[in-house]
Amino acid sequence: MIIDDKLLDSLQLQARASERKRMNFDLRNNAEEDSQRMLNVMEPGTVVPIHRHTTTIETVVILRGKMDEIFYDADGHETQRFHLDASEGNYGLQIPIGQYHSVEALTPCVIIEIKAGAYAPLKSEDVIQK
Repeated sequence: MIIDDKLLDSLQLQARASERKRMNFDLRNNAEEDSQRMLNVMEPGTVVPIHRHTTTIETVVILRGKMDEIFYDADGHETQRFHLDASEGNYGLQIPIGQYHSVEALTPCVIIEIKAGAYAPLKSEDVIQK
């Protein structure tokens, strides 16, 4: 598979039409793989809950657009904000294990997310409701 403008354009159209204003595209060969790799296409206004991953770091690399990755403390207060924009040379970051985080899409954007281990849904104790 090639990741090109045709694929990203198609995913952005799907994200725009989605009620959630985002679309994920799995890059794994099968669900049993011991890693998580996906494209995440987000439109401004999408809501990604504040959450954490307790067993792995998360690597985020931006391919298109502009977004902020936001870190929070356990009470849901913002502690840091990282602006990602490939046109400015800010390509990505690694989110430490256990770090509460979320994103704000400033323009339509496409990121690659990478995490170790097989996919497991978030547990309720790993999400902060606001």
